[in-house]
Amino acid sequence: MSFLTIVLLVVVFLLLGLRIAQEYERAIVFRLGRFTGTRGPGLYWIIPFIERRVTIDMRTKTVDLEQQETITKDSVTIKVNAVLWFRVLDPAAAIIKVANYNQAVYQLAVTALRNIIGQHQLDEVLRGRQQINASLLQLVDAATEPWGVKIELVEIKDVEIPESMQRAMAREAEAVREKRARIIKAEAELEASIKLTQGAQQMENSPMALELRRMQMISEIGIDNSTTTVVLIPSEFSHAAKGLATMAGAMPSGAGAVSNTPHQ
Repeated sequence: MSFLTIVLLVVVFLLLGLRIAQEYERAIVFRLGRFTGTRGPGLYWIIPFIERRVTIDMRTKTVDLEQQETITKDSVTIKVNAVLWFRVLDPAAAIIKVANYNQAVYQLAVTALRNIIGQHQLDEVLRGRQQINASLLQLVDAATEPWGVKIELVEIKDVEIPESMQRAMAREAEAVREKRARIIKAEAELEASIKLTQGAQQMENSPMALELRRMQMISEIGIDNSTTTVVLIPSEFSHAAKGLATMAGAMPSGAGAVSNTPHQ
């Protein structure tokens, strides 16, 4: 075998071992079945036919958790779906400690979602999504940590409740709004009664204010195109008229009479 042939074989051997990992990739290298290290990013070399590589994507991945039918703590059947974001922090653990980390994360998140929903009542699920998301994130992240996987965010996307429960919630919301309207009306009537009482006391202490109020009412009635006109007589006039009538009744019968006898 010539020297040129040997050199050519060596070059081919070296070229067969060259590999390239992108910036977001890491290569897990196994030599005869045993883990030897992590390579990348960039250009690296493995021993051909002896070493084997497994490439891991280190970017954040999005997993859409399919709709799950579960029962809440108050025995209401609902359908919930969510979205999960995660990324690999330790590529060696993600390959060695779990067979398929993508599928494992998905199944773990679905199971945790059903368990979390079962621990909360329907009102808590509808109104406290942030708290449920935080609990779900903590639970799934703790379970995936040994796999070298970091759960970055979990969000409940949609909650579907039965139609009968929707009607019941609509009736409840309507009753709450009606209650609030009645309370506001009662408070307004109470405040108005207090103001009227204060105004009556003020008018009682000042008769002139009462007369001014009467004049204002006459002017307000005159603005309206009404066929009936109401004239208010001040109380002083009525008292004076009653006094004159009493004095006229007390005078002698001949007083003030004009004699019709002709002069002789």
